[in-house]
Amino acid sequence: MKAGIHPKYHVVTVKCACGNAFTTKSTINKDEIKVDICSVCHPFFSGKQKLVDTAGRVEKFYRKYSLQGEADSNKN
Repeated sequence: MKAGIHPKYHVVTVKCACGNAFTTKSTINKDEIKVDICSVCHPFFSGKQKLVDTAGRVEKFYRKYSLQGEADSNKN
């Protein structure tokens, strides 16, 4: 490696909006990184994932644009 061209690699603290904090290494010029979501509060990792009712949205779309026949044929 050439001397003087690479950024400093040091320990930083990552703080989430949920209150979780952990340390990692980074080249960012700060001692603390603030994030909105982490693996503790993310729905995928926490198991509190909400399933979106896409069928209801499709039915609403068909009702809105008066496509009644197509709404019934897509129920299969």
